[in-house]
Amino acid sequence: MNKSELINAIAEQAGLTKVDAKKALEAFICAVSDAMAKGDKVALVGFGTFSVNEKGERTGINPATKEKITIPAKKVVKFKAGAELADKVK
Repeated sequence: MNKSELINAIAEQAGLTKVDAKKALEAFICAVSDAMAKGDKVALVGFGTFSVNEKGERTGINPATKEKITIPAKKVVKFKAGAELADKVK
């Protein structure tokens, strides 16, 4: 499912126009992104939890030259599915 298909599904299930569904989806994405940029965790009961994890600096190998390289530390987004979502997907 891509973004436009998701907008259509939201509009149909919530009885909204596609314009309102698009605004709602974009507001949701913006709110979650802003919270995560601050380092907050976003927990949606029954759906899942979005969080930011930090990966430390580590050593890797360049596959072309076999040279050891240092991979810098970075922040990564993590999603853990809630129990209801996990059961629905089974």
